[in-house]
Amino acid sequence: MTTELLKITEENLDYAVKKAAKLLKSGELVGLPTETVYGLAANAYNIEAVKKIFRVKCRPSDNPLIVHVSDFMMLKDVADLTPKAVEMAKVFWPGPLTMVLKKT
Repeated sequence: MTTELLKITEENLDYAVKKAAKLLKSGELVGLPTETVYGLAANAYNIEAVKKIFRVKCRPSDNPLIVHVSDFMMLKDVADLTPKAVEMAKVFWPGPLTMVLKKT
């Protein structure tokens, strides 16, 4: 695997998003900026990609990862929903909301 650094501009945004999506779909990792730091992204549905994050970051296997979701269907896929989680999502989505839930 080679590392490619891509400065994102208005002109290349579509290309960058398509490139990142292709890499994630193929089990590769993508570094990306968040509100405060750079994050390392992988497809949460691809166990080998998730293992890569643990290896690359030398992260202990008992240190959980964050999974970002886009809607209720995806949330139900990855976490056990509580009534309170559903209520919070209905109130605060769309928008940033952090919930700590048991994984499925």
